Order: sequence, then C-alpha cells, then structure tokens
Amino acid sequence: MSRIGRMPVEIPDGVKVDVAGQTVTVRGPKGTLTQEFHPDMVIALEGNVLTIERSGDDKSKKALHGLTRSLLANMLEGVTKGYHRDLEISGVGYRAAMQGNKLVLSMGYSHPVEMEPAPGIEFEVPAPTRISVKGIDKQLVGETAAQIRAVRPPEPYLGKGIRYAGEHIKRKAGKAGKV
Repeated sequence: MSRIGRMPVEIPDGVKVDVAGQTVTVRGPKGTLTQEFHPDMVIALEGNVLTIERSGDDKSKKALHGLTRSLLANMLEGVTKGYHRDLEISGVGYRAAMQGNKLVLSMGYSHPVEMEPAPGIEFEVPAPTRISVKGIDKQLVGETAAQIRAVRPPEPYLGKGIRYAGEHIKRKAGKAGKV
C-alpha cells in the first residue's frame, strides 16, 4: 500500500469539505478550491478526517493513491495558509514594478513585459529586484512563477535573469576559462 496514500488527511478548524462522488470542494478562510479526482480513487469523509482508498493494486493505481492524498492535503493547506513563490532579478537595469494589478518587467528587451495575474493569483513587488507570487492553488502559483521566470531565465555565464529565491545557478567559465 502507498505510504503517503494511506495516511489520513486531517481537516483543520474553519475549513468545510464537500465530497460529491469524485469531486471535492474545500472552503476555507482564504477561498474555495474544487477538484475532480480519478474514478479509481474512493474518497471518504468521516468526521474531520479524509481517507483515500484505491480499487486495486496496479502500479498506476498505487501512484494515483499517493497523488490524490497529496492533492487533497495541498488544497487544505492552500485555503488555510496559502502558497507563495519568491523570485529574484539580477542584472544591470533589470527590474520589476506594479502598475495597478499588472506586473511590469524591464528585462533588457526593447519593450517592457506586462503580465496580468490569473484569477486567484496576486503579485507583490517589495523591491525592484524581488517578486512574490501568492495564491491558494499550489499548482497555479508554481505555474505563474515559472512563466515569470521564462521571460528571462538566468544565464550561466554572468547569472543575469530571473531566478527562484534560493536557486543556485551553475556557472560556466566562458572564453577566458579555456586552458
């Protein structure tokens, strides 16, 4: 049995969970998330505990078992605490700013790059070289942060570009490094 999948998911106080067949709706202080799960997974709500059972022992069903439990736990954490992903900008003249709710990036192109937040996503720019992406959906927060990073990924010679906070960029020596 899946070690992750067999662990029950505790529902924190202030969170309401509705299970209707394979659709699970989670309501909490930060918002509401709804997700449809695979028909082979049986999700049961007993008191304030969610349990996930699988219909067989196929390799794919074992993988879905742990995945379903992780997705449910992420939904519960999202509506209570929320998720955030921090990005850092490095490079001369590279900066970020907010115009209304739009994120405007000056990344050395001939034009500024404007990004609209997806529904449920919020941008913050505490400093011109720092960006914070916040939301309740873990997948959407990560995807939005990846789209921002893709505007100017960090390059290996000087390290200029947009990187995740704490990300280590493997540096290359360049022409002078030849022996």
